[in-house]
Amino acid sequence: MMGGLWVVVPAAGRGTRFGSEIPKQYLEVGGQSVLAWTLSTLLAHPLVAGAVVALSADDPWWPGWTQFGGKPVLACVGGGTRAASVLAALQVLPDDVRADDFVLVHDAARPNLAEADLERLIERGREDPVGGLLAAPVRDTLKRAGDDGGVDGTEPRERLWRALTPQMFRRLQLTRALDEAAGAGIDVTDESMAMERQGLRPLLVEGRETNFKITTPADLERFAFILSLRVAA
Repeated sequence: MMGGLWVVVPAAGRGTRFGSEIPKQYLEVGGQSVLAWTLSTLLAHPLVAGAVVALSADDPWWPGWTQFGGKPVLACVGGGTRAASVLAALQVLPDDVRADDFVLVHDAARPNLAEADLERLIERGREDPVGGLLAAPVRDTLKRAGDDGGVDGTEPRERLWRALTPQMFRRLQLTRALDEAAGAGIDVTDESMAMERQGLRPLLVEGRETNFKITTPADLERFAFILSLRVAA
């Protein structure tokens, strides 16, 4: 029987694409911040022991949580990239998180994670020698654009998946993979990419499309609508 899993939440981003002065993870919806919704979903799982949140150095919005939902929350200063923030958080995990223990990494602005998907990732990921990630098969037809905005071709979508989070890897393997990518000057866009560079093959665990990342105001409206349906139910 495995012990509790810790989760790393990179939250140092400014969310400039969203167009708000307040980073999107701190925008309020349904009575609390996006980040609070994200943490509440993660920490509600009985196998999740605690969370480390990576913040920007001058974050005035962080409420200073040391616990959330009865579980410990640690904070650290993240970096200029997602990978740097995850790496910083991995360094401050409690001492009882061993080198070969699995750690989850989840986007701060992805608040609509389904409990069943988290359960499936933990169950299947811990049976894999590398670990795994939630992902969704690409169902739309893909077009390759030319420089002038016209269509240059249609791309085959078979075997293509959209990477979601959480992603789940062993603490030491992930730390080494992120370190080596940084040393090579490569900005990995998710943890799986760092592991893939090591010649490893993370397991794809299918998750719901509703586990979307809040990137635009329309995404925030979509999440607010989902919350309103939960209240109505």
